[in-house]
Amino acid sequence: MIKFPLAVNHDVLMRPLEEEDFSGLCRAYLRNRDHLRPWDPLRSEDFFTEQVQADRVRGQLKERDTGRLVPWVLTFGHEIIGAVTLSNVALGPFRSANLGYWIDAKQTGRGLATEAVRAAGQAADEQLDLHRIEAGTVIANPASQRVLTKCGFDVIGTAPKYLHIDGEWRDHVLFQRILNDRSPG
Repeated sequence: MIKFPLAVNHDVLMRPLEEEDFSGLCRAYLRNRDHLRPWDPLRSEDFFTEQVQADRVRGQLKERDTGRLVPWVLTFGHEIIGAVTLSNVALGPFRSANLGYWIDAKQTGRGLATEAVRAAGQAADEQLDLHRIEAGTVIANPASQRVLTKCGFDVIGTAPKYLHIDGEWRDHVLFQRILNDRSPG
């Protein structure tokens, strides 16, 4: 059974999102504004304020409490340097969730995304008893595609105009990872 906080490597932890994280997330999004722009929806100026981040964190924690969302942050010391989220958690016969993640521009290339995605997959299997997780990447994001492939995800197709990203409807490569073949409990 995976326990959090989890050491992703010797100096980075992955832990559940907390209400007090809004300020650190605000700083992280400001710092990574240009880095994340090609992979994110258009963000209004107020997205980068503590007030909006506080509202977002409260909303995510509310969704977590309903069982539909599992949010984590990655920290380097006291600084937030990324996030991993399992969203749209569905139980019953589907037992599935969507995976999203990002890493601070200054921390890329260290294997942090790979280790965080592995940990999220393990938690999805062992703690949430999910059957599968799905992820999508903009076609022009080979780095994220490599992370998913390294973590055991398989390409299941291409979705034309899947999400409105950086001001346009973007085609995405869709991936899934089958976690287990247990019957729904």
